[in-house]
Amino acid sequence: MDAGLNDAQKLAVNTLAGPMLVLAGAGSGKTRVVTFRIANLIKHGTKPSRILAVTFTNKAAQEMQHRVAELISLKPDERPEISTFHSLCVRILRRQAEVLGYPAKFSILDASDQSSICRKVLREIRMADSTLRPRDLQYLISHWKNRGIRVAQAAHIATTDKEHIAAVGYRRYQDELMRCAAVDFDDLLLLVDDLFGTYPDIRKQEASRFDHLLVDEYQDTNGIQYNIVRALAEGHRNICVVGDDDQSIYGFRGSEVEHILSFPRDWSGATEIRLEANYRSVGSILELANTLIAYNSNRFDKILKAARPGGKRPRIEQFKDEESEAEEVVKSIRIQIARGERNPREIAILFRTNEQPRVFEQELRKHDIPYVILGSKSFFDRKEVKDIVSYLRVLSNPQDEPSMRRIVNAPPRGISNASVMKLIDVATEHGVSLWEVMLDDEALKILAVPARDAVRNFIELIRRGIKLFEERIDADRLQQFITDCRYEKEVARNSNDDAEREMRWSSVEEVVNSVSSFTEKRTSPKLESFLEEIALAASDMEEDKDKQLDKDAVALLTLHASKGLEYPVVYMVGLEEGILPHKRAVAVEGEAVNEERRLAYVGVTRAQDELTMSMALTRRKWGRVYEQIPSRFLFEMIGQADNPNAYNPGKKVRSGK
Repeated sequence: MDAGLNDAQKLAVNTLAGPMLVLAGAGSGKTRVVTFRIANLIKHGTKPSRILAVTFTNKAAQEMQHRVAELISLKPDERPEISTFHSLCVRILRRQAEVLGYPAKFSILDASDQSSICRKVLREIRMADSTLRPRDLQYLISHWKNRGIRVAQAAHIATTDKEHIAAVGYRRYQDELMRCAAVDFDDLLLLVDDLFGTYPDIRKQEASRFDHLLVDEYQDTNGIQYNIVRALAEGHRNICVVGDDDQSIYGFRGSEVEHILSFPRDWSGATEIRLEANYRSVGSILELANTLIAYNSNRFDKILKAARPGGKRPRIEQFKDEESEAEEVVKSIRIQIARGERNPREIAILFRTNEQPRVFEQELRKHDIPYVILGSKSFFDRKEVKDIVSYLRVLSNPQDEPSMRRIVNAPPRGISNASVMKLIDVATEHGVSLWEVMLDDEALKILAVPARDAVRNFIELIRRGIKLFEERIDADRLQQFITDCRYEKEVARNSNDDAEREMRWSSVEEVVNSVSSFTEKRTSPKLESFLEEIALAASDMEEDKDKQLDKDAVALLTLHASKGLEYPVVYMVGLEEGILPHKRAVAVEGEAVNEERRLAYVGVTRAQDELTMSMALTRRKWGRVYEQIPSRFLFEMIGQADNPNAYNPGKKVRSGK
């Protein structure tokens, strides 16, 4: 069971009881350890269904499940429960949501649905966009929820006028979700936390389903996830958390590095194991990484050791401006590809902010070098996909108002926006859903006769669809329903030519394909289960990132998006004060800069064989040229952090010590 594992990994795999913290440095084989440990628990008599493992992305959960299956033969219905936090919470809420006043068939809203509700809420409280925009309200609500701040608390902690208005909007927003029998993505965690805090019996019932809990990427947990983990494990105390405090980079999402740092205090008698052997990067790269991260004082003291000592010394380059930086980086890439030394897919350009890649894109295009920007528009954001999914969500839960509004007149069927708004006003006034108003013949009298008839025809279409998918979902039924609602008319209406129509229709076909794939994996495929799967898939970009990674192209990606990836050749660009560390962090210093340092550390440890770091001495902002200061992280890496001239704009940074 422990073949090919080093001593520290073996210890982690073979420690099968009690609380355990596995500090897994970058490139130290943590996924291998987690999967071997799950297989070992099963080998030693733990029923697979009594093991719960949680992580942060669908891709990581699927990979873990696949690796466990390779190590130990199990029947499909005997597998351990391995999923994301959000998937776990959906399953808990499907069982328990009615206690909180939600139906078991609640809808899960996506970002555009949330935006639509925020717009409606601000209109109701007569708030102009110039005072608070819908996206600002959406951001503040998500920000509060990620930090465990409920509606009642928001008004008390609000400090600015914008926040006070947002606190009023937050209450209305939650009321609107309840009226639509819907939750947003953040609610999945928050409601489970409420459930466990308010109903101890339900918490014990859910916790009793498992004897072992494993948490991957523990350094990324926020306060709500921390509470859920504790609630599920405090009875049996068989909790194993795996992570790296040096790679905690999601503070903006509410994650707290303190959770992993305080684990030995939170769980008395915890075993602590450090995985410090790095199998990814050559020694010369790790030397810089270790030197850099040592400047963070609040961390576990550990040093990555290279399984591949030596290697090319990383280069630090300075250029007169951002155009020169892009030209020279792309020239270097072009030479390596032309000589056959590297394929495009072996090279990555990492940057801190989303504005930086523009000049690199221009240069790559100029020289016909293929590239991808990871994290571009998701498949689930395409209009046709959202429309078909909205139809299915209405068939599952007719009270889902954002979905209902999206498809009620798509394709056009004589129900104008003005008619819809009249019905919504009635629904809001009486605290009921739009669907309930549409079913009320008395309420429909506010509409003209043609609109009334159109609404009744639409109701019949929805009722036929509900009956069609009552027992199961499959590709044939979906195609039948798409034909029934004449969606091809909507595709034609939104297309300028045959080529665009074909492209849009292929997106509809892809939804049908996804249903076909879904049904192959299940004996009894239900509509609700399909909607749940795609809602969770749409919430993280991993699926689309994977498709982009398959291309033989240079990868352009942010440092945040690079976590978990590795490339033979890495260019880290824009290492300047105000960019990395970011100006917001520089303004407050302290932990904010520590997180930026961890972000730089993540970037450095993506490189397997070659690393080049660069900066521009001047940069253009709003048409004017400004001098730039080299990043403090460059000086820290090369042992010149105490140099009094370190941050002078004209100072030449040299990579040699």
